[in-house]
Amino acid sequence: MKMADDEIRAIVAERLAEQHRLQQANIDAIVLRTVASVLASFGIDDGDRRELRADFQHLRRWRTSVEQAQSYTLKAVITMIATGLMGVVGLSVKVLLGK
Repeated sequence: MKMADDEIRAIVAERLAEQHRLQQANIDAIVLRTVASVLASFGIDDGDRRELRADFQHLRRWRTSVEQAQSYTLKAVITMIATGLMGVVGLSVKVLLGK
């Protein structure tokens, strides 16, 4: 009994899809073990995910607040320099007009 080309292609496609699923499952397992190993090397247990997430959220809030403070500091410095220059220009004009 001879199989049709379409049946052969369907069987090959199904087999390739199954191999892909198995390879993806193996890759996922390897990545999960690697991440768990790296976290364990930092002293973080696999069960401490909530605490780790809270720590990262705290670090993100701290980083954004530091960036915001830097932005305000830069604006304050620019404002002080501009005010000083305007004062110098104002005094220069006053001195020149007073002569």
